[in-house]
Amino acid sequence: MGTARIQRLAAVGWVESAMLCFRLRLAGLVVLAVGLSWPATERACAAAGQLAVQTGASIPAAAQQLFTLANQVRAAEGVGPLKWDQALGTAALVHCKRMVAEGPIAHRYEGEADLTVRARNAGAHFSLIEENVAFGSYAATIHQGWLDSPGHRANLLNSQVDSVGIAVVSGGGALYAVADYARAVPVLGREQVEAGVAALIRASGLSIARDPAEARAYCARGSQDTRSRDTSRSALSIVWENADLSALPAGLTDRIASGRYRSAVVGACNPMQTEPGFTSYRVAVIFY
Repeated sequence: MGTARIQRLAAVGWVESAMLCFRLRLAGLVVLAVGLSWPATERACAAAGQLAVQTGASIPAAAQQLFTLANQVRAAEGVGPLKWDQALGTAALVHCKRMVAEGPIAHRYEGEADLTVRARNAGAHFSLIEENVAFGSYAATIHQGWLDSPGHRANLLNSQVDSVGIAVVSGGGALYAVADYARAVPVLGREQVEAGVAALIRASGLSIARDPAEARAYCARGSQDTRSRDTSRSALSIVWENADLSALPAGLTDRIASGRYRSAVVGACNPMQTEPGFTSYRVAVIFY
């Protein structure tokens, strides 16, 4: 039953994608208005055709049009494509409905949580987040309005963001739109964090202790020092917090390359971040 429902939603989303691309192909003026080539349109339409299958849900046509146009212009500007993030889409929809109810558009209303908290509450994980809001008669004019505004254009074309959720709601004879852009952070458990960091260190030739208990305890003690020596037990102990675990902190690789250390213990603990909503990981490494 669950699989059948997912397949049905994907099929509905595909039909909406096909209809959107059919309209874009017919409305060549929309493509020309934003200075995009015909091949770029075809590539964006092909991506839109897979969007509902990837997310397992259909996306309203106006929101999908803004998503397609955003990736078209990003491709034309040499910026990487945005992935659809359903959690960001949910956060955008909640705020978009609030804009319709309030009338004048804004990024935050009295009694409403700020963007980072709204996105976190919707289930998004990110290290960077930004938002565009607008209202207009058509999705294409909203998109063009964002391009014509330096601040909105910078958000839309920001190479540091890789995900987006968009909502469009009609009200008062106009369309209200919200686009929440973010740099997504993968959701990792403690063991996954430790395994990832251990792999980076192991690649430098050091052996990794199987029991992470010592490093986990050091991580959880709450030291704010990035480097803390304890010569009675180890050569070097380091703790840091970051959203990006694809590389070791600057300077640490040089210390490993010095050849002074032969082994390490890796442990992760709960982050001590001060900014609400943002996702990061806290890791400790004890070198011997």
